[in-house]
Amino acid sequence: MWFLFVGWWLSALSIVIAYVLCVTVLGLPFAFAIFNRLPAIITLRPRIDTHAVGVRGGVTYISGGTVPQLSLLVRAICFVLVGWWLGAIYLSIAWALYVLLSPLLIGIDVGNRVEAIMTLLRY
Repeated sequence: MWFLFVGWWLSALSIVIAYVLCVTVLGLPFAFAIFNRLPAIITLRPRIDTHAVGVRGGVTYISGGTVPQLSLLVRAICFVLVGWWLGAIYLSIAWALYVLLSPLLIGIDVGNRVEAIMTLLRY
């Protein structure tokens, strides 16, 4: 019910607002905070986090650390030259998949990776 009455139009509005925030340097953190919350905006389902599970010496270890990132300069250059327009295309495809309903889960997966497309963020 949420998706049919609110999620589809609120997600489009959120994408537009976040994309406008990407234009300013000060707005980038807020834009990516909105991009990170797109699955919750669309379906009220939170973003899925990945964790590594390993067993050593009979003890189970669960880790959720971060992957080493490229330098900020490389990521900034990528965003300025390629990321902003490729991100717009990518978000348009993701939103179209949201609205079509049958590939909704694929659209959510695509939407979860927008930061990687725009700024080379590694998961």
